[in-house]
Amino acid sequence: MTARYTPVALDRTLTHRLHELAKLTDRVTQLAYEAEVGIPMHEGRCLAAIGSFSPLSVNDLARRANLDKGQASRAAQSLVDQGLVRKEASATDGRGVVLTPTAKGERMWLRTMALIERRNAEIVSCLDSDEQRQFDHLLERLVSHARA
Repeated sequence: MTARYTPVALDRTLTHRLHELAKLTDRVTQLAYEAEVGIPMHEGRCLAAIGSFSPLSVNDLARRANLDKGQASRAAQSLVDQGLVRKEASATDGRGVVLTPTAKGERMWLRTMALIERRNAEIVSCLDSDEQRQFDHLLERLVSHARA
């Protein structure tokens, strides 16, 4: 006799809950970016990555901001158009560019990082300090495992 497979409830799976948490927090974060920084969230994520890891190529930006290359390229160009990011030819890749923040971009980056830190604190505020440390440790292990 063959055992019948009974799937776990979708809303109890890790991937479903991680996606739900991301969507729920992104809604509030998007509004905060627009109200407090004055740019869309995807541009804010790109500015955060450029300010934190520059100089970056568009491919590196996409990876660091968790966007696809097209999204990263459009966001970077918008940041360049706003005078927040400088785009220069790459010294090592004849067809590539490198992105760095301008002085105005560095000031906006600081505001963006303050918003990111505040939103992260709000998201985990339902956990006590020991739970926050444990969650951080477990999340780091999961990310490392997924990368491997």
